[in-house]
Amino acid sequence: MAMEDPDKKTEVVLLACGSFNPITNMHLRLFELAKDYLHETGKYKVIKGIISPVGDAYKKKGLISANHRVTMAKLATKNSDWVEVDDWESSQSEWLETLKVLRYHHQKLLSPDPTNSLQNAIPLTKPGRKRKQEPNRHDPVKKKNQSPDIKSVPQVKLLCGSDMLESFGIPNLWKLEDITEIVENHGLVCISRAGNSVQKFIYESDILWRHKNNIHLVEEWITNDISSTKIRRALRRGQSIRYLVPDVVQAYIEKNNLYSPESEDRNAGVVLAPLQKHASDSKN
Repeated sequence: MAMEDPDKKTEVVLLACGSFNPITNMHLRLFELAKDYLHETGKYKVIKGIISPVGDAYKKKGLISANHRVTMAKLATKNSDWVEVDDWESSQSEWLETLKVLRYHHQKLLSPDPTNSLQNAIPLTKPGRKRKQEPNRHDPVKKKNQSPDIKSVPQVKLLCGSDMLESFGIPNLWKLEDITEIVENHGLVCISRAGNSVQKFIYESDILWRHKNNIHLVEEWITNDISSTKIRRALRRGQSIRYLVPDVVQAYIEKNNLYSPESEDRNAGVVLAPLQKHASDSKN
């Protein structure tokens, strides 16, 4: 029985979106915790982790340039054999909803085609995309498709902390239909502190409750309270951040003198892109 087990597993790509300002050891741990959890269910095989830093157009206070944030994330994952950094989102001239980034990466798995763009970032339900690409496929993929047990296209699941899940409740930050499509078509893997109130948050939301089987709550028993905000605060105060971020990231920050009281004031008083966009949408 154990022999045929791997064939029954659903392949998963974990996607983490966020500022990564800067990337910390905590961000990297989220991937490891999620992978362990999904493998322990016996139902999933995690084939890749993707870090997708947000673009500068997000306009978050203290957000330094995407170029630096992407470079630090790449340095941090240089030694990982499964987590990589993708700069597609960060290189867009305008802010993109997380759902569009999920769609883009799902699409990329359907058709590993360099011309892939936002135009292709369509809902999963749109038919016909995959069939068009079929001639370019090589044999190993075809073989896999013949196995009735495996779902041929890996699922792209959104990896997040409990703060992101609970941000679904902030007015105008997320569109209701986006939240629905994220939990319905993709799924969430949410890392939360043991005893955290995430379950209560899911219970209080009809949408999340309806799709709770697609929301994997991973309890973090070895707690890790590192946040990018605290890292920036330590740097502004001239305090050490060693062992909180990878050494290569610390060296890069020092070399480029990245976080200062001035950088923390970037975008001060500017409305966050999603709030701006959704507030104007609801007026129209």
